[in-house]
Amino acid sequence: MFFTGNSLLSALVLLGFIASSMAATMLSSFTLTKTVLKGDASSFVLELPPYRKPQFFKIIWQTVKEKVFFVLLRAVAVAAPAGLIIWVLANIKVGNAMLLNVIADCLNPLGRFMGLDGVILLAFILGFPANEIVIPIILMTYLSTGELSDYSSLESLKSILVDNGWTATTAICTCVFSMFHFPCSTTLLTIWKETKSVKWTAMSVAVPLILGFIVCVLINMIF
Repeated sequence: MFFTGNSLLSALVLLGFIASSMAATMLSSFTLTKTVLKGDASSFVLELPPYRKPQFFKIIWQTVKEKVFFVLLRAVAVAAPAGLIIWVLANIKVGNAMLLNVIADCLNPLGRFMGLDGVILLAFILGFPANEIVIPIILMTYLSTGELSDYSSLESLKSILVDNGWTATTAICTCVFSMFHFPCSTTLLTIWKETKSVKWTAMSVAVPLILGFIVCVLINMIF
């Protein structure tokens, strides 16, 4: 929305996103290898199962169990409480302002320091159950609608964002932070199930979050 008018600039911005992601991956790997993973041997073993004729009903059952049930469990355990919290924050007023806006105002100094604003920062926090609701939360807060909002077109979305102070720097920092911020609830639950470690689950939150914070601050300082 902010860079499509210049194809070269759009390409350079996209290249910058890809390069920063690769650099962050290498930096994280190098740092972890020299610190918490120091001395631990790294190995990768892949065992190929014997070829068998597919068992149709077993595949269907495994798919339903691992995909459908898991998503429903996530909805009950995480999404429903989170939705209730968002609804409460959007419908309880302090004075003439939604509680959502009051909290966003408190986060505004930190958000501005990162090239964002308090609303964007709060949307990422409340979007922990599913990253797909970050933009609807932003719109709900900007428009003070009291419910999750959608946009009719990219032009209308850009108009709302610009009216609420978005610049090209804001757009870049938001994209960068969406790449580097903490994983969503489903990913963290999967990490915990695979590792059975609070430490590694916490690190999967801390490492990208710290990197995202640093990169956004640097971009905001440069631009």
